[in-house]
Amino acid sequence: MVNYLDGPATEIRTFYSIKEIREFVEAEIGRHKALLDDYSQWLGAMLRSSEHSKNSEWGRKASELQKILRSGARKGGKREEKPVYTSEWVEFRDLMLCADEFGEVEIIFEAIEALRDKLERLEKAKNSLSELERYGFGKNVVFLTYIHEGVPEKITIKPKKTPETEERFRFLAEFSVVKQI
Repeated sequence: MVNYLDGPATEIRTFYSIKEIREFVEAEIGRHKALLDDYSQWLGAMLRSSEHSKNSEWGRKASELQKILRSGARKGGKREEKPVYTSEWVEFRDLMLCADEFGEVEIIFEAIEALRDKLERLEKAKNSLSELERYGFGKNVVFLTYIHEGVPEKITIKPKKTPETEERFRFLAEFSVVKQI
């Protein structure tokens, strides 16, 4: 499996066009769709496996968990802080541990829902960037972009340095070195 957690959760990056930011977002969308597909296939294989498909209790718990994560875990468009679990989890300091084999299904369901939420945020950012691009926004400027969890959230605009602006701010100095004999 490919490691998709290779970047920092929060970063500030400089882009030189709206198109460049949009291409960054499109690349993130592609990466997250691939990861979502991998997790969905993994979950599907687990749910179809012969040992679990025969157990009606297991299927009922999976269906219940899916309903909870899709509808009940949201309030006002935001996720609740603590997810709802249907298997036995034990808290150990800042971690949750589970020995129940259904715990694996729970974390995959939770990861899939988190990826769907992130893809939704990325798509919204891409649409906003496309609108800005369509209006011709951002000629001769640099975009300092605040990216949180891979999604651009805030952009500051600075004038692009041109040869004439660099000339105005060039530091001119002469110095001499004394040679010792």
